[in-house]
Amino acid sequence: MELIVTEKDNAARRLAEIRSEGSFDTERRAGTNVYRWGATRCIGLSGHVVGLDFPPEYSDWRDVEPVELIDAPVQKEPTKEGIVAALRSLAAEADRVIVATDYDREGELIGKEAYEIVREAAPEVPVDRVRFSSITAREVNEAFANPDEIDFELAAAGEARQEIDLVWGAALTRFLSLSAGQLGDDFVSVGRVQGPTLKLLVDREREIRAFDPEDYWELFADLQSPAAAETETDAATFEAQYFYEADDGTEAERVWDEATAEAVAARLAAAETAPVTSVRRRSRTDDPPAPFDTTAYISAAGSLGYSAQRAMSLAEELYTAGYVTYPRTDNTVYPEDLDERELIETFTEVEPFADDAASLLEREEITPTEGDEETTDHPPIHPTAEVPNRSDLSEDEWEVYELVVRRFLATCAEPAEWEHLRVVSEVDAVADGVAAGEEGTAQADGGVAAAASEAPLSLKANGKRLVEAGYHDVYPYLSASETLVPDVSEGEELVVTDSRSEAKQTQPPRRYGQSRLIEKMKELGVGTKSTRHNVIEKLYDRGYVESDPPRPTRLAEAVVDAAEEFAEQIVTEEMTAQLEADMEAIARGDVDYEDVAGESREMLDQVFEALTDSRDEVGDHLRESLKADKRLGPCPESDHDLLVRQARGGSYFVGCDGYPDCEFTLPLPSTGRPILLEEECEEHGLAHVKMLAGRKTFVHGCPACKAEAADESEDVVIGVCPDCGDADGGELAIKQLRSGNRLVGCTRYPDCEYSLPLPRRGEVVVTEETCADHALPHLEIHDEDDDEPWALGCPICNYREYQARQAGSELETLDGIGEATAEKLEAAGIDDVGELADADPETLAEEVDGVGVDTIRDWQDQIE
Repeated sequence: MELIVTEKDNAARRLAEIRSEGSFDTERRAGTNVYRWGATRCIGLSGHVVGLDFPPEYSDWRDVEPVELIDAPVQKEPTKEGIVAALRSLAAEADRVIVATDYDREGELIGKEAYEIVREAAPEVPVDRVRFSSITAREVNEAFANPDEIDFELAAAGEARQEIDLVWGAALTRFLSLSAGQLGDDFVSVGRVQGPTLKLLVDREREIRAFDPEDYWELFADLQSPAAAETETDAATFEAQYFYEADDGTEAERVWDEATAEAVAARLAAAETAPVTSVRRRSRTDDPPAPFDTTAYISAAGSLGYSAQRAMSLAEELYTAGYVTYPRTDNTVYPEDLDERELIETFTEVEPFADDAASLLEREEITPTEGDEETTDHPPIHPTAEVPNRSDLSEDEWEVYELVVRRFLATCAEPAEWEHLRVVSEVDAVADGVAAGEEGTAQADGGVAAAASEAPLSLKANGKRLVEAGYHDVYPYLSASETLVPDVSEGEELVVTDSRSEAKQTQPPRRYGQSRLIEKMKELGVGTKSTRHNVIEKLYDRGYVESDPPRPTRLAEAVVDAAEEFAEQIVTEEMTAQLEADMEAIARGDVDYEDVAGESREMLDQVFEALTDSRDEVGDHLRESLKADKRLGPCPESDHDLLVRQARGGSYFVGCDGYPDCEFTLPLPSTGRPILLEEECEEHGLAHVKMLAGRKTFVHGCPACKAEAADESEDVVIGVCPDCGDADGGELAIKQLRSGNRLVGCTRYPDCEYSLPLPRRGEVVVTEETCADHALPHLEIHDEDDDEPWALGCPICNYREYQARQAGSELETLDGIGEATAEKLEAAGIDDVGELADADPETLAEEVDGVGVDTIRDWQDQIE
């Protein structure tokens, strides 16, 4: 028997389709899918099925000092018992094993792990390795026709990263958590790549906070060309901006002195004409973009609104289905054996690409663009010749697929050609001697030298026109907007039709968006193309950043502050970049795994020498910052502050920091995790609260205001309670709770606890239509953000439909889950929505190829 081992179940199914030409069957072994045809079996792992960890005696945080983990032994243990058992069983029956895991460092390590499991069960069985960059019939069959061996050096590089990240992360996380007294689910984590990434965000936040804005003015005039106006040209009237020569000889538009700005504004307002003094034309070639590497792809997908994690999940889904090449690559040069013309021809009968592809094929020669990076493992990300039907993909998958296709077409297209026109005109000095121009010298009294009144004012307008659209015709994601200025000539007298002065302030630097952050990480050598988006996701999960673009929390700033003061290596990029370079050297065979792992432990020893002496100070600093992230404002019943707190059951509420002496509390919504906003309630002096709950994220506002509004609201009775109405006269009413939640509940509560949930947002409107089954009015939800009201209907019928969906095994009732995704979830042991609701998103994302943590949380939000 021949056994094929892939990295994940959906890759195994795809290979089975290709190698069997669609004639395979599925069996289950040890709870794992096995695809079979003839004398071949194919099994998909779930990423890493063995994990690296410390022996059990090191697991007690209170008995084992963090520093002891630096030199502790590490061991491999199965993390997916069923898959490991199935692999062992199949290996014992096999005459040949073929490892077909992903073609990168991580895939090679997973392949080595599979090799070791196979060797335990079958020490003598031959083991081959096949590699491909797209799961298409051509590439897969070529790879199987030319098998290779496992690259143990490349796998060792992945193993070194695993061990280094384990030791650094475990030792530092345990130290910081114990120092801050944060155990359980609220531990304080830090890692080798996480630390420098966090510092990038904190440093930028410091720049923003320290920024001191400066006032300046920009001045404009609307000019009209009489000649152009006679021909009714749209651009006859255009905007020109005042400029002057700065001290360094460059052109400047910003006026930094208010008196000067007022003087210039007065002269522009008084001016009637502005003769043209200069006209300059030039052409510019706008080259098509380079092929997609991982970083450029994430950036482009980010412009469409996808997070880095979501962008990679979608690309991996398309790769596994055979529609695009492997999405983890640094390469920006297409391989020599790629026939671009042949691939373009594939899209001549595919909408919406057909016309664009046909147009490109009219070129005599197609020479694609090239980027700066050329590697030999994977090509740039591009579509394959296997094209999906639009109906086979979700809306998000299709949008990303179209992005990848159009990027490929753009790299094969002609450059765009722009025509630029620069027009300079002047407003002469006025007779009344009004001062003008930045070139004047400011006097002690704040005025401007009178001599400046003799200098004319310069105005400029820059127009651009797209002469040849080139690649813009096939790639609409980059701006091709034009700025029209009429074709005037030197000496032509333009009419000043209007003028204005705009007071502005300099702006602080922007926060890093996820795409820009990944680009910065790449520049500094922090992380790899395969890990950077996951690092950002972990920062969100651990509460170090919030919002998008990511903004560091006070806890994040505290961790960075403490590291900078007591152990700077934790957050500097030099150390982690050096270790990344060392791991590349392992892959090349230049250094040994043991040497690099030993070097990293020596680095960590140095860090702990500094940290251990400052443990109390670090702990105090972190505890205060943890509290600051949760502080809303003053307690109305004591001299303490109100904090966001968490009950034993996991729900959040607002409680006094003086507990148990002060027991004042306010409720919070039951859905989501609260974060504090900068906005503050004028009446209560409390920070507004936002609840993070996936797609249901919402601003709760001031908890005190919400509670008071609920206390003052009146219940709206809509009918008889089905539980106690006949016996005790209970009625159903629309109720507003102090937590901000709404429901339909019995008026006899707490004696009768019957209730039905209602949406949080929008106005609940009781209609005249009545449910024939329950004699209750139909309800509508009117939301100011929606044009049409949402017909909720009978609240009992609505809730029963929801319960039926939740209790059933129909995963496909959730938005975003189709037949293929449902099969992947079921292969991972998720058979119904109840199990999906209880699953850990991070663990499940590792088991289900192409599905990210954000997506799983969205599904769980729908279930809630």
